[in-house]
Amino acid sequence: MRDTIARATARLAAAGVDSPEHDARALAVHVLGVAKPSDLLLADGFDDEQRAAYDALIDRRASRVPLQHLTGSVGFRYIELEVGPGVFVPRPETESVVQWAVDALRAEGWANPMLADLCTGSGTIAFALANEVPGATVHAVERDPDALAWTRRNAANRVAAGDPEVRLHLGSVEESLLDLDGRFDLVASNPPYVATHEAHIPDPEVVDHDPEIALFAGEDGLDVIRLVEQAARRLLKPGGLVVVEHSDRQGRTAPAVFEAAGWAEVEDHQDLTGRDRFVTARAPQAWS
Repeated sequence: MRDTIARATARLAAAGVDSPEHDARALAVHVLGVAKPSDLLLADGFDDEQRAAYDALIDRRASRVPLQHLTGSVGFRYIELEVGPGVFVPRPETESVVQWAVDALRAEGWANPMLADLCTGSGTIAFALANEVPGATVHAVERDPDALAWTRRNAANRVAAGDPEVRLHLGSVEESLLDLDGRFDLVASNPPYVATHEAHIPDPEVVDHDPEIALFAGEDGLDVIRLVEQAARRLLKPGGLVVVEHSDRQGRTAPAVFEAAGWAEVEDHQDLTGRDRFVTARAPQAWS
């Protein structure tokens, strides 16, 4: 088993995969059906059928098919989400966005808060908040029907796991939740934010496999962030909070969107790698 994983690791490293040993072990765990990588130490190795399946998965990973597409799921904070072709694969940096939201809601002390996740994708932020914020009512909005099919699948899985139901909506950010204006305590979003001239920047796993609708947002990458700002302005109660993820190249420009619109307490934050990652703001008591 060690030799097999070592050879697979070398193959993935040569193909430019960022975390070759992790991915080689993760695919071995997937093929063997064990609970965690440490269980591989107790395995006798692959039988012929498993070895063929493992080699095929390593070949696909070496061609830069996302690991999560091969295993069919991704861990995010305390939950597991199903993902695959047609939906954006959640990234670890979004965990910082959720952590800020959880901490802020706890600090505010709001009972039974109303929360919205715009551009929800697979439901990443929405399901994490439903899992971690007691008494919350969570609405999730997604405009892409293909992505929302994955959201619905994850919604059923999360309810089966004992989490509260998240209310799902198919629609655009600008027309989202119109019947609930002024009722939300917090709006969160991980919108598309790659500028169209930056198509060369993302890794092949992103640009070749994540849907374009979840990636690109105009010449400066801020088109959807602007729509999220406008939607949050009408959805939030006075004093409500908004948190929006952006690229590590938008640490100044994303906050400027909220500053220009008259938000209070506009602040940018870094993720765990020290990169500019998300902007937060508070709705004023009255808009000027």
